[in-house]
Order: sequence, then C-alpha cells, then structure tokens
Amino acid sequence: MSEQQQFDVVVIGGGPAGYHAAIRAAQLGLKTACIDAALGKDGKPALGGTCLRVGCIPSKALLDSSRQFWNMGHIFDQHGISFDKPAIDVGKMVGRKDGIVKQFTGGIAALFKANKVTAFYGFGQLHAGNVVTVKQHDGSEVSLKGTNVIIAAGSNSIELPFAKFGEHIVDNEGALDFTEVPKRLGVIGAGVIGLELGSVWNRLGSEVTVLEGLPDFLAAADKEVSKLAAREFKKQGLNINLGCKVSGTEVKKDGVHVAYTDAKGEAQTLVVDKLLVCVGRRAATKGLLAEGCTVQVNERGQIMVDEHCHTGVDGVWAVGDCVRGPMLAHKGFEEGIAVAELIAGLPGHVNFDTIPYVIYTEPELAWVGKTEEQLKAEGIPYKAGSFPFAAVGRAVAMAEPAGFVKVLAHAETDTILGMHLIGANVSELVHEGVLAMEFKGSADDLARICHAHPSLSEAVHDAAMAVAKRAIHKAN
Repeated sequence: MSEQQQFDVVVIGGGPAGYHAAIRAAQLGLKTACIDAALGKDGKPALGGTCLRVGCIPSKALLDSSRQFWNMGHIFDQHGISFDKPAIDVGKMVGRKDGIVKQFTGGIAALFKANKVTAFYGFGQLHAGNVVTVKQHDGSEVSLKGTNVIIAAGSNSIELPFAKFGEHIVDNEGALDFTEVPKRLGVIGAGVIGLELGSVWNRLGSEVTVLEGLPDFLAAADKEVSKLAAREFKKQGLNINLGCKVSGTEVKKDGVHVAYTDAKGEAQTLVVDKLLVCVGRRAATKGLLAEGCTVQVNERGQIMVDEHCHTGVDGVWAVGDCVRGPMLAHKGFEEGIAVAELIAGLPGHVNFDTIPYVIYTEPELAWVGKTEEQLKAEGIPYKAGSFPFAAVGRAVAMAEPAGFVKVLAHAETDTILGMHLIGANVSELVHEGVLAMEFKGSADDLARICHAHPSLSEAVHDAAMAVAKRAIHKAN
C-alpha cells in the first residue's frame, strides 16, 4: 500500500449525492477526493451512480424513444400525419441510451477535473480515525485520511430469494438492455420503476402484466391522481393486478413461470418471456464499514444520521440513498451540497417537506407536500382547488388533455400545503408548488401571479384560483 494521502474531505460514492458533495466541497476550497467503484459497459470507470448509469437518465431516454413510437400509432393521425407501418430498432434505441449515459458519466469526470476533485476508482471502506482504504480495480490499494468523510454509497435493487437475477429475471438494469421487445413481460411491483419500464416495453408492443402486493394502487399519491393514472394506464394496455403475493418463479422452455395468489387468495400462474423484479431498494452498506469505525446502521442497513446528516462520529457524515428519507436523486443532491457547506462552516439544510416526487409515465404524475388523505388523518383543516387539463388550450392543442392540477391550502391561513398533478409535463409544473411552499406562499399568492397563455402552467394558476372558488375557466 502506498503512503497515506491526506484530504479535507473524502467522499465514498460518486452518485448523485456523492458527486454533488465532492464538487461543492472543492468549490469551497476544500481538498477533496471522491471514490467510486462503478464501471461502464466498456469496462472503464463511470461516475454518476445508479441514477446516471442504470436509473433516472437511461430510463428517461427509453421513455422518450418509446413515447415517440407510441405517438406514431396513437396520436399522430390526429395531427393529420400518416406513414407506413412504424418499426422499432431496439438495438439502435438502446445504443442511443448508452451514448447519453456515456456523455454524462464523462461529464462528471470533466467536472471533477475542472474543480480539482481527485477521483479514485475502486471499493472504499471506512476505518476508525476517518481512514478510508480503496481497493482499486487494478488490484492495488491506497489509503486516504479525511478530516471529514462523507458516505454516499447509494442503494442496490432488492433481489427476491425465489427470483434470482439472470438472463430471464432482471432488475431495472437488465430491463434497460433487452435486445428485443419481449412478447410477454411480467413486472413484480407497481412502483416508479415498474410503471416506467413497464410503460417503455408496453409502448413498443410487449404484453405487460404487473403484479403488485399492496391492495391500493400508488398509495403514496393523492387518491384522485392514482385513480386517474390507473384508468389511463389500463387504456394503454398495462395490466395491473393489485393484492398479489408472489411465492415462486421457475424458468422453463416456454418462459418464466410466476406463482402467486391474487387478491381473492386464489393460486395463479403467470407465464412471461422476461420478468422484471422491482420491489424496492436497500442501502448499499455491505462491506462499507470496517470493524471499529463505530458508525451505526439500522435494521434496514441504512446509516444512522441526525437531521444534519451527521453520523455522531466526529467528522463522518452520510447522505443520499444510504440514509433515511426518500431514495430520490434530487434529495441526494441537496444533502450532498448541504453537508459540504456545513463542513465549510456555512449554513446547510434540506427541507424534506418540499421534496417533489415524479413518475415519468404518460401521463406524468408529480406531487409535493401533503395529500388530502394525510391532511384528514392529521386533522389539519384545508381547502382544495383543482383544474383539468381538458380545459387548458395548450394541452388540448397538444392532444394531451388527460389530467388535472390540485392545490391544497390551509383553511384558515391559505398557506399551500400540497400540490398534486397528473398530465403532460407535470414533472416541470410541480416546481411552482415547490417554490411557493418553500417561501410559505398562499394559494392566493399563486392565483395572483400572471401565467403565460396559452401554456400548461395555466392549470396551476386556475387550480390556485379554484381554492377560493374563483376559477374563470370552470364552474365553481
């Protein structure tokens, strides 16, 4: 092992939380190192974590490609556009996705160089005294000592004991790299990954069956949003089955046989060509903490931290998917930046109440803050206003009228408590709610802000007006 190298900050993990922490720390004048173990398809180091390599970015690339294909057969005729039978080149589509991933992983490496972040490629392990050893891919080992260590190890897909990943049973990574459209695709889990990747292959012609264990569809979302989403997904051909308990799988000549009990408790068997398992993710902390480092983990393998992401061990912090809170890239972004600023003696804070959630299906789903169900359960008096995209000129002109915006405000103070959206481009519109809530804005504030016409954002404006029953373009 070479001589120990000294840094102000050592970051373990180059995913969303880690690379943001490293770059911000370096910007603040701290000598910073970042360790990452991931390799790209070409066998070379690839920064960016699950999100960039096999999650957020590649899935959006495939979602966009498949949406173009779907629109050719389902929407273009409304515009007067006709053509011969559309075809999809899966290899070219996946290649485009891979190119985008390589572009952005390389972009992070360039940002590290520009900000003077020292990158180490291999597996990092934290030892007592803020020492981190790195087993590099070439077999060598280096030792780093950080005045501060930020753990940003990320998360891994949960593998079911009776559904081991392989050629026919895959996680999100495998479902991004199919070489052809599977005739029959089974999906275990109707969460974000299952719905997004299920939508990709459904649009391209796969017969998709989703098995969800919970009795309610998208229980975390507003009930009206999830109800409309279920209806739209059914129209698109997604076969979503709730209350299903999968008990076993077997790969046979004719496909993957999935044994499960349905909502009525009756035994069923589903036969598919490919099976996507997306039942959640767990913190990637296995082998991360050497004996004696005294950093604690909970029963779920998450690193224990306080509200400032500090572990309780002097100079050791943890951020992103490997700690409490939603496993969202943007939550990790903010935690990484906040911790870097705290280390530098600046204020650093993440407001969990204004973290937006998005599902990039068609239509898109997005929300921030409390749902009506949560407000009722907590006894908080509220008033609601909603507005449909079917009454928004821009949405109708786009041939995407499905969906609505709902604004929830406190019944007495009018402070916005939540915003819930389903429809075209709501992944962008939700940030009106995020911004308003961050500044403790009211529904009246939002209603009195001029919105461009014609635009999709008018649905937000009218929903805010509807809270006080003064929407112009709908009956109150």
